[in-house]
This record gives sequence, structure tokens and C-alpha cells, in this order.
Amino acid sequence: MTKREEQFLQRINTKQPEAFRELFSEFYNSLVLFAMGFVEQQDVAEDIVQEVFIAVWERDAQYPTYNAFRSFLYNSVKNAGLNHLKHKNVEEKYLASLNLEDEGDDIDLKMMEEELYRLLFKTIDELPDKCRNIFLLHLEGKGNEEIALLLNLSILTVKTQKKRAMSYIRERLGRVYFVMMSLGII
Repeated sequence: MTKREEQFLQRINTKQPEAFRELFSEFYNSLVLFAMGFVEQQDVAEDIVQEVFIAVWERDAQYPTYNAFRSFLYNSVKNAGLNHLKHKNVEEKYLASLNLEDEGDDIDLKMMEEELYRLLFKTIDELPDKCRNIFLLHLEGKGNEEIALLLNLSILTVKTQKKRAMSYIRERLGRVYFVMMSLGII
């Protein structure tokens, strides 16, 4: 854990308001993108992330490490996203039961896509911090130069880290990677 991460974690654990501004600026976009992998609606994803941030503020827990805190954030967003999908799936199943049976194929396809997104983001979460942050910004549609400026890195570093991320994802997901490519997920 770096000194900066240690100081940030200490401010989070002691509920210092400036830590929550840092929390927002450091994690908000990545968590919204992560949530969109489950819910596919930006406004719902933003609501989920805001609820997680509120839970962090209200929670009395002490996070022992920066990685434990980061894992808590991503797991909380994942669980909230999955809960949203459960409720949405119940609603969709009810609506589908009112419609013709052949519409069930659409629900199956959507569930398959959601599972692919879940696998993708689980794999992305395994990447080293710098590599993951660069790749998530890439998925948000940001170009190499913009990412380099945002993270104060060279363009070559950004390109190298993106290649490492893609290579790792391709290796971890195997054939699923090519399905994701063909569906335009990555």
C-alpha cells in the first residue's frame, strides 16, 4: 500500500469529508462503468454507485487495507447491480408471461450478455491498479492522449497497459473473449 493510499484509507476510516471527495473523484467513473456492465442504464448505474458511497459514509467499518476497501466498493456495486437485475428479471418474467412465449429468447440473450459483462468486469478487477484504471478509461471511450493526461502518464505507457489488459483478458476468458468481441462488448 502506497503512502497516498494509506493516508486516503485513514481519512476514509475516520470519516473525513475531503476523503469522500477523493473517493468520488477516484472511483466514481470506474464504478459507474462497472455497474453499467450489469444494469446497462447509466442513470441506474449512477444511482447504484451513489448508494454504495452513502453506505461507505454510514458504515462503521474500518477497512484494514486499500485493496480491502477497493474490493468492498466493487463487491458492493456488483451486489447492488445483481439485486437490481433480480428485481428486473422478476418484472421481465412477469411481463414475458403476459406476452407471447417467443419473447423469452430476448430475455435469455440479455441474461447471457449480463453474464458476459460480469465475467469481463471480474477479469478487469484482477488487473493491476494502473492497468485496470487505464483499461476502464478506455472502455469509457477515452483516447490514449486523454487517458495519458488524466493519469499523468506517457502515451506509450497507456498503449502498453491497454495491450497488457487486452492480452490478460483474452488469456483469462479464452473463447468467451471472442464472443464478447463479436457482440461489441469489448
